[in-house]
Amino acid sequence: MGKRPGKVVIIKVITVQRKFIYFINPVSGTKSKESLTRLIEKKTRLQNIPYRILQTDKDSNYHYLPSLIRDENITDLIVCGGDGTVSQVASAVQGLPVNIGIIPMGSGNGLALAAGISTNPAKALGIIFEGNASYIDAFYFNEQFSCMLCGIGFDAQVAHDFAKQPVRGLSTYIRQTVKNFFKAEAYPFSIELNDTTIETEAFFISIANSNQFGNNVTIAPKASICDGLIDVVVVNKMSKVKMVYTLLKQVRLGQVSLMAERKFHEHDIFYFQTKELVIKNSGGAPVHIDGEPAATAEIIRIKIIEKAFRLLQPLIF
Repeated sequence: MGKRPGKVVIIKVITVQRKFIYFINPVSGTKSKESLTRLIEKKTRLQNIPYRILQTDKDSNYHYLPSLIRDENITDLIVCGGDGTVSQVASAVQGLPVNIGIIPMGSGNGLALAAGISTNPAKALGIIFEGNASYIDAFYFNEQFSCMLCGIGFDAQVAHDFAKQPVRGLSTYIRQTVKNFFKAEAYPFSIELNDTTIETEAFFISIANSNQFGNNVTIAPKASICDGLIDVVVVNKMSKVKMVYTLLKQVRLGQVSLMAERKFHEHDIFYFQTKELVIKNSGGAPVHIDGEPAATAEIIRIKIIEKAFRLLQPLIF
């Protein structure tokens, strides 16, 4: 895993007795949650760290966390799940002096991979116990918090259909992607960026806080989780054959890279960075927020949140 761009400020918990709450999402990914629970209990006891294990809330209701953190002196919230669950928990504790850790258990695990966090639960726990936390960015998608990636259009429709499946995982996601590809249509968008308005028809727009689409697929190669910028990728209308060719031109054994520098993509793919933008979605394209289906909107306002929360991650020199 290479170095991540952007300035990283490390905060290490050394003077305060750490106290954990683990959140386990019973439906994320495909891994066994029973074996994960046993691993957490064993490893955390060896560290002499007080802890509780809670299930994630299916209604994303974490309003109780701020008072719980204050009343019980919680120092770390550990999310055992995917990007959607991390985003929901992080949204509830913005501005509080608490660290968030990740044991990746989702289908894509984009934020964890972008931060260099291992998808091996034991190794992820090792990173958590080291206690190295640094601030990362997030952004608002209208008034909803996002820590990772939002999509409008084709990939959002995949997310909506994926959420309805009884069994999740990468293979299910690939099936839904292929199924939707053949019936995908372009949507009309108006993108307002500073003093510029871009009118286009596009298959999808990705708004990214990091370079990850998930599963080590790079959607925004210049992105960083701590650079104070949002990366926007617009895949414009073209023939299906050309779209496949355009994307596959960037594939290198499991890594997709949409390169703005390449002249070939000047009119096929827009890729830019900004602190905020407005997207007018007159065609009612579907929306996902951190991989979770969300209600669509005709006007979508996006704005960066710098230093949104503290993430436990490997120490980078």
